[in-house]
Amino acid sequence: MTYAAITGWGAAMPPSVLSNADLSTFLDTTDDWIQSRTGMKERRVSHVSAIEMATIATRRALACAGLDASEVDLIIYGSCSNDEQVPNSASGVQAAIGATRAASMDVNTACTSFLYSLSTATAMVRTGVVRNAVVIGVEIISPFMDWDNRNVAVLFGDGCAAVVVQASEREEGVLAEQLGCIADARATLRVRGMGVAYANRGLVMGDTSWDFDGPEIFKRAVQGMVQASAAVMKKAGVTPDDIDLVVPHQANLRIIEAVVTKSGLPMDKVMLTVSRYGNMSAATVPVALAEALSEGRVKPGALLLMPAFGAGLTVCAHLVRWGERVTPLAVSDAAFPPCPKSALELVNDIRARKAGAHERSAAGFDAPLYSAA
Repeated sequence: MTYAAITGWGAAMPPSVLSNADLSTFLDTTDDWIQSRTGMKERRVSHVSAIEMATIATRRALACAGLDASEVDLIIYGSCSNDEQVPNSASGVQAAIGATRAASMDVNTACTSFLYSLSTATAMVRTGVVRNAVVIGVEIISPFMDWDNRNVAVLFGDGCAAVVVQASEREEGVLAEQLGCIADARATLRVRGMGVAYANRGLVMGDTSWDFDGPEIFKRAVQGMVQASAAVMKKAGVTPDDIDLVVPHQANLRIIEAVVTKSGLPMDKVMLTVSRYGNMSAATVPVALAEALSEGRVKPGALLLMPAFGAGLTVCAHLVRWGERVTPLAVSDAAFPPCPKSALELVNDIRARKAGAHERSAAGFDAPLYSAA
């Protein structure tokens, strides 16, 4: 039987740090207010495009796996904040790294995009369609953020990580997965201003207004991830005691704590990055995985549980059996170019560009999106 082992990993975190104190310079908020509700202290703001971030992460993951770009058969780019809609973003990474034989595709299920992409790559490796795949989770949310909305502006950050998935005869990689969608709650999280539905409404693309029903999202997210985690453990015939490490979507510390507790797992088995990076949507799980490896928290043969949820509301959980290798075979020299501005300066530039456009388009946000939800 063919399995799909994760053999390489690499994160690409922008160097510019946006602190809670920075946010308080233009929002009615404080460090205590943000930390008590989210567990977040800071997040990153990128000065390069999402494709550039993804290229750095991919080069690092390929070096870690000892794989040349010419050997890559498939690139899957998981994101909901693409640089462009057409052409797809995966092709931008393919061109940048010179993966001339690779097929390239984008997957957008919001915050679950990386894990849905991992399922896609795993299925294609197991069925023999490809042997070597790169799976990317990347978000550049800062340009799409409604920086005047305290409820969402404090939550999100930019970031990226990638993994290499390769055919293996050993029982490694995704052993079981549970995918789902709570579609009747899709209106609880909507970013108005992203998509063709707004193109003829006098709205400037990227000038956004967020619908974000925090209490309802919390309830549905916890319920969905707990059920998905239970289902995936049942499929694999394992119990919470068998789980070595939980690598969850880092949406909010309180959500993570609720999911872990209700799933019968201790918090000391959880990899947390939410305080340093905030919610990076599709990037949170792969970044947390890469950091867990760098910190020595993933042991050879470890069993990992990865639950997540995203707008839609998509939900999932994956059980991953790690292989024997937990250190990179090589290290790439791919790096970010220098950034001459602080994160706060980058955000204030975005706010200034949007200021006039937001006033002109405000009326368009009040119109119904479609005749049906």
